Amino acid sequence: MNKLAIKKARELRRKMRVKRKLKTSLEKPRLCITKTNKNIIVQVIDDTKGHTLIAASTLEKDFPMRNRNNIEAAKALGKMLAEKAVQKGIKKIVFDRNGNIYHGRVKAFADAARENGLEF
Repeated sequence: MNKLAIKKARELRRKMRVKRKLKTSLEKPRLCITKTNKNIIVQVIDDTKGHTLIAASTLEKDFPMRNRNNIEAAKALGKMLAEKAVQKGIKKIVFDRNGNIYHGRVKAFADAARENGLEF
């Protein structure tokens, strides 16, 4: 296998190790975060039906910040997603960090979502 294939296999292994330990239900949907070098995309997913309930991204037109790849942008996105979730009646979720290390932008997003009404 070439180096890229090995890297992708390791990434998939990390994602599945995290996802295997999550326990979702109807009352607790899964909050999945996808982080790229330039943007952050988050979704609240109902795994029983396989539907996305809420989605937010730094790519949206109504996102307030111009710089979209720093910790402040992650905090703003966490606040925005928490407000959408509370409006839909979702308070408790299961956080899926999607193989990412829990620090930096991922941690800033999670802390902002907790401060604005989500429980996980």
